[in-house]
Amino acid sequence: MTLDPAAAPLEIDPLLDDRATRIIVCCGSGGVGKTTTAAALGVRAAERGRKVVVLTIDPARRLAQSMGIDSLDNTPRQVKGIEGPGELHAMMLDMKRTFDEIVEAHADGQRARAILENPFYQSLSAGFAGTQEYMAMEKLGQLRARDEWDLIVVDTPPSRSALDFLDAPKRLGSFLDGKFIRLLMAPAKMGGRAGMKFLNAGMSMMTGTLGKLLGGQFLRDVQTFVTAMDTMFGGFRTRADATYRLLQAPGTAFLVVAAPERDALREAAYFVERLAAEEMPLAGLVLNRVHGSGAARLSAERARAAAENLEEGRIVDQMAGKAHGRGSAAPDGFSPEAAEAHEAVEAAVHHSPDPTAPASPPSEPPPTSAPSDPSASSDPSAVSTSGQTSVTSVEQLTAGLLRLHAERMQVLAREERTRDRFTALHPEVAVAEVAALPGDVHDLAGLRAIGDRLANGRATT
Repeated sequence: MTLDPAAAPLEIDPLLDDRATRIIVCCGSGGVGKTTTAAALGVRAAERGRKVVVLTIDPARRLAQSMGIDSLDNTPRQVKGIEGPGELHAMMLDMKRTFDEIVEAHADGQRARAILENPFYQSLSAGFAGTQEYMAMEKLGQLRARDEWDLIVVDTPPSRSALDFLDAPKRLGSFLDGKFIRLLMAPAKMGGRAGMKFLNAGMSMMTGTLGKLLGGQFLRDVQTFVTAMDTMFGGFRTRADATYRLLQAPGTAFLVVAAPERDALREAAYFVERLAAEEMPLAGLVLNRVHGSGAARLSAERARAAAENLEEGRIVDQMAGKAHGRGSAAPDGFSPEAAEAHEAVEAAVHHSPDPTAPASPPSEPPPTSAPSDPSASSDPSAVSTSGQTSVTSVEQLTAGLLRLHAERMQVLAREERTRDRFTALHPEVAVAEVAALPGDVHDLAGLRAIGDRLANGRATT
């Protein structure tokens, strides 16, 4: 499958080479290859001369494995084996550690200890809804402020919505400015006995009800946390707003990553529209794991018809018992259908479907007419001689390959229709197609291969 000429190609190398590009954000639904794409971009940019750090929030730790690092944590670690003038560093967001660092940096020693030891804070920092997205924003802001790298590649969180991180500052602000938080902060602001009197009089009903549901100790932990964090709340909002503006700045580029599947591209269309509404700079769409075929001129219909002809025994191979070598022409005496089948087999031999294709293999291997043990047969004519194959075996193998080819062509057609629907809705979005690899990416060589396909921008075989 190749790009429609009407769809603008996404130029990856100019994007990576542009020194004005300081942040690339890879977003998309789960399971479409965001982490691999982010890592491949980092490797390619480093080998083209950039000093890059890749920030991933993917808990699968595939990034560390592919880069030959035992483990990633909240500290950027240099990746060895980069073949070029640049540098590549990689890190994995530690949500709780990032929150702890913020507390330690913006509170004095005694108050910081009180916050870090508070049970409510420990629950909040370890898994409160939206905390991971907000901390990803915080870490991005920290990396950019250090100005140590000239390119930051961000792999967005694997959350229910891959754009939740855009809402994190707003959600945090709503939480900090909410009525419940203000009520909890009020006694501390009033101070001393007056504060306790206010708490007992103004909140007795609420605390009594919540105390039954959540427990009185929980409410006390929350109030202690809010009181200790009071002076830091403004800083959270300020930094979150600053990072949000950074994402809108000209030096940032968003790449939406999708698979050539209906649900993934529907999500991609939502991301594109949301990014436009938020005035975020979109560079384009990376269409991942696109399938191809080296025998695309043989349609699914013709391949299936030829397979049926073979299976029904309507093709007579006048070269019975002879095995034909690779690259040979169809022997004389073949019917048109047999010649076409022969051509398809030759193409299938040289361009076998990659293992990632969703095409289903036959449930059982085709039977052969020749026994596996020649001595077990009483009919010498049923046994193939050395270097020869029975006509039945050739026809069955050919029919099976033709059916696999037909299934592959159906996959290609479906992917093309799905992509064309997206490009028709969003013709302004540049697209790069990344051909599927035959196996999983587990090292730098695999990431380079993905980078080559990203730069090529089209699905090839």
